[in-house]
Amino acid sequence: MEDDKTIEIIPFSEVTKFHGHSCPGTAIGYRAGEIAIRKLLSSRADDEELVAIVENDSCSVDAIQVVTGCTMGKGNLIFKDYGKQVYTFMNRQTGEAIRVSLKKSIDEIDPAFSSARQKAFSGSASQKEMDEFVKAKDALTERILEIPVEELFKVESVELEFPEEARIFKSIYCAQCGEPVAEHRARVENGEIVCIPCFNEYSRT
Repeated sequence: MEDDKTIEIIPFSEVTKFHGHSCPGTAIGYRAGEIAIRKLLSSRADDEELVAIVENDSCSVDAIQVVTGCTMGKGNLIFKDYGKQVYTFMNRQTGEAIRVSLKKSIDEIDPAFSSARQKAFSGSASQKEMDEFVKAKDALTERILEIPVEELFKVESVELEFPEEARIFKSIYCAQCGEPVAEHRARVENGEIVCIPCFNEYSRT
């Protein structure tokens, strides 16, 4: 795998603009996305060939969308609800894939930030404690953006089966609410086609 190709990376300010604020989570996602772009793509225009599998739904995912161009709508952003700061990126053209995992938790990276955050969200924080939290948050964000990759992440090449490309499905109408639903998400109940919200799921467990 060829590393660190010379590709222009979208500035972090664009992530902040999209997400609404800067924070350690967006910084983590930004660095992970940057690794993916540099290691797997020959140009930023190739982004539709890139697939991102994210194992959490934190702020970091917004950054990954901005940096890599992977989105739910294009079908190349896949969410797995594992609660882990792990990101796998795959290039459909080359067959290459890398797994990027955070080496330490935020609390381990900066215990002072963890303490400031706990006070800020205690429900009884003073203005001084809130100001200290904001200062600690900004400092940690900058630190994550600058820390050497090898200290922040474990990056490894992996071999995975590539997910099927996004498909467009026919819409059919729910017999209960009358709204259109993609046929692959429809259910059959009492011989009628219904959407998931209208379906009365049966289970004995």
